[in-house]
Amino acid sequence: MKKLEFRVQINASSKKVYETMLGLVHKTTYENWTAEFNPTSTYEGTWKKGDKIYFVGTDENGKRGGMVSEIAENIPFTFVSIRHNGILDGEIEITSGAQVESWSGGLENYLFEEINGVTTVKVEVDADENYVDYFSETWPKALQKLKEIIEN
Repeated sequence: MKKLEFRVQINASSKKVYETMLGLVHKTTYENWTAEFNPTSTYEGTWKKGDKIYFVGTDENGKRGGMVSEIAENIPFTFVSIRHNGILDGEIEITSGAQVESWSGGLENYLFEEINGVTTVKVEVDADENYVDYFSETWPKALQKLKEIIEN
């Protein structure tokens, strides 16, 4: 896996950025910025440390799928770490085997640092080599969308 890093500066408090990014006040704020990855993107579960969470959407045929993950850490307004353990294929969790072995256990970390009312969001992603180009193109768009949602 390759570690990728993305950043955006947002004119808002770390509390507002954190709550908006995770969709804690209105889940739609999470769904709006993650629509850059999949227009039907959402999550099922909570952001509590140790909890299982599904990052799901539907494909072009309407089939449900996504990631089976765990909240490895959550320090409000400061740091969130998501451990990806497998994929969701319809209602079936796949957490071992060829489909997931190259990236299972990979982390997706969100760091929030506020200075003078401006919050820098740093995203660190462990990416399978096959997804480096996709993430390198899509993450900046998603973070720009998050910035627009918060600042407008």
